[in-house]
Amino acid sequence: MDKLSPRLPARDVNQMNMLALAHVGDAVYELLVRGMLCCEKHGSVMQLHRHTVERVRAEAQAESAEKLLPRLTEEELAVYKRGRNTKVNSVPHHADVAQYHAATGLEALFGWLYLQGKTERIGELFAVISEE
Repeated sequence: MDKLSPRLPARDVNQMNMLALAHVGDAVYELLVRGMLCCEKHGSVMQLHRHTVERVRAEAQAESAEKLLPRLTEEELAVYKRGRNTKVNSVPHHADVAQYHAATGLEALFGWLYLQGKTERIGELFAVISEE
């Protein structure tokens, strides 16, 4: 396995804990947002950070998940739902429970795709999210 681009078999990834997938997906999603914002030249590092936080917060991720749902395959939708329905230990004060669960589902999906090496699909989904 290449450390920068894992390609685990689907059977291995499907057996992983949903919160572990969300942990990986959170990093993947934030890196995509940061890269997009840097390419858009949003000014100072402080401004980049502020714009990143706006887009990776649970509320924004919940909105992104809603945009993606009609475009997911059955298998992707199942992963999203498993992630969304996973019991979490705490919810940030700025988000409601439904938003946080939707964000967890989105992160689990991105982690699931990433660990299988499905970076092209991640790009397709992120392009939908990035549309204004």
